[in-house]
Amino acid sequence: MYVPPAKVERSAMGRISEEMSLEQRTDPGPPPSTWSAYATKSEEHGGVVAMMDLLIADLDKEMTAMTTQEKDDQAEYEAFMAEAGDKRAADSKSTEQKEGEKADLEAALVKLQQDHKDTSKELYLKEMEIKDLHLECDWLIANFEMRKSARAGEVDSLKKAKAVLSGADYSLVQTAASRGLLRGSAQ
Repeated sequence: MYVPPAKVERSAMGRISEEMSLEQRTDPGPPPSTWSAYATKSEEHGGVVAMMDLLIADLDKEMTAMTTQEKDDQAEYEAFMAEAGDKRAADSKSTEQKEGEKADLEAALVKLQQDHKDTSKELYLKEMEIKDLHLECDWLIANFEMRKSARAGEVDSLKKAKAVLSGADYSLVQTAASRGLLRGSAQ
């Protein structure tokens, strides 16, 4: 009934750590034979100093390049800002001009609308006048013959009245038209 414990999986770091601890327990042995005794070397420190001087010179070059680049970028930025300011001013002027044109066009539109309204009213009045004249003409055409005969009778009556005033006697003369009128009035 014994159940062995589960096998522990180790990570790569765990294995490396365990292997290193095993190596530390073992004696590394004597140093390699290529190492010699410590000796001062007078020329080798000059290589390090030269390397440091080279690094300083490289840093100075980089700083000079960065300073030059920064000045160029600053000049480019200032030119861009000046150009942007000019563009803003031009856009502002253009906006003002367009707003002025818009106001002028709106005023012209209002005037044209009023002119259209006035013209439409005048047209309506002219059409009504023409309609009234047309109705009057239609009535005159329809009643032309009757008015013509009435006018002729009126002219004849005026001539007779003139003759009566001149001394002629028409008192006993009756015409057919006047007899019909007398009979119609008597009835």
